[in-house]
Amino acid sequence: MKTTHVWCSGNLYRITIGSGALALMADELERLGFSGTIVVVTDENVAGLFGDEVERVLSGGAFTPRFIVIPPGEEQKSLDMAGMMYGRLNELGAERATPVVALGGGVIGDLVGFVAATYFRGLPLVHAPTTLLAQVDSSIGGKVAVNHGRLKNNIGAFHQPIAIITDTFVLAHLPEREFRNGLAEVIKTAMIADEAFFGCLESDINRLLERDVSVLERTVATTAGIKAAVVEEDERDTGLRNILNFGHTIGHGIESASAFSLSHGEAVAIGMVAASRIATSMGVLSTSVLDRLTGLLVRAGLPVTVPLSIDVDAVLRAMTRDKKMAQGRLRFVLPTSVGKVHIRNDVSTELVRETLERSHAVT
Repeated sequence: MKTTHVWCSGNLYRITIGSGALALMADELERLGFSGTIVVVTDENVAGLFGDEVERVLSGGAFTPRFIVIPPGEEQKSLDMAGMMYGRLNELGAERATPVVALGGGVIGDLVGFVAATYFRGLPLVHAPTTLLAQVDSSIGGKVAVNHGRLKNNIGAFHQPIAIITDTFVLAHLPEREFRNGLAEVIKTAMIADEAFFGCLESDINRLLERDVSVLERTVATTAGIKAAVVEEDERDTGLRNILNFGHTIGHGIESASAFSLSHGEAVAIGMVAASRIATSMGVLSTSVLDRLTGLLVRAGLPVTVPLSIDVDAVLRAMTRDKKMAQGRLRFVLPTSVGKVHIRNDVSTELVRETLERSHAVT
């Protein structure tokens, strides 16, 4: 079992990472001084896999677990669903000190986190991420949000958890596409911050795809540790934390333009390659690094070109409405080498369009 600590908002919280970590949930919450009613929010798929285990673990401790189970899918991450959950929390008698556990992937984590941030102006939040993407990225850092008007995460808040319980054993149940979806964020993290880690991924990608227990735990812990360090330096996303958006400026545009038929990781993979092509066009990145990144993403089973079904103009429109706009300009995170990126706001719309159209052409 590995642990990483995150210091944010004047509080220290622990990320517990390893196979079987869910069994430690009650112990962790008791250590933090909680007991009594605890609300677990999950979706129907995750409830069928892990709901009984989590109920057993919490009931065996000092807790009375109450479950809210919602349908799966990105469309649940909405203000309407948040309103339904406010009503359920009221029915369950949730108080300001009642912990809420987000048991699931990124959709559950973002939605439950948003509800926890806004109900009674803040309930204690525990993340128990069950997808690779959530374990290495969305559960860490306190960003919580819902989608609105076909734009992703545009209504949200910052709300740090009190604990993150990351059980890598649950990844054995993850569908192949969903697992590869998370690998995009793992590769992104290495690309922005750690050349040695990127090299390890190049060596270990086959064992990762086979979900080798030791490689998986090490990879999740390393990725989570990098993100935790970045978040500690820039909790409110005003400077350094922007580097975590590598691949997301174009990626979110592609995700929205696809009406979310592409997963987040798939869109980010395409966005990383597009941003790297922009960087080579601007003369700040060598083609050899672009080839390394593209090669690793392909080996991970991720797309690297814009599907022909996606309209370039729709991508550009979505990008101009994205929250990464600053003073009317898009912020781009561009790599300069493996493990190093910088932030630019001088990328022309014409270059973005040309890059996307060229990506269409090689599909």
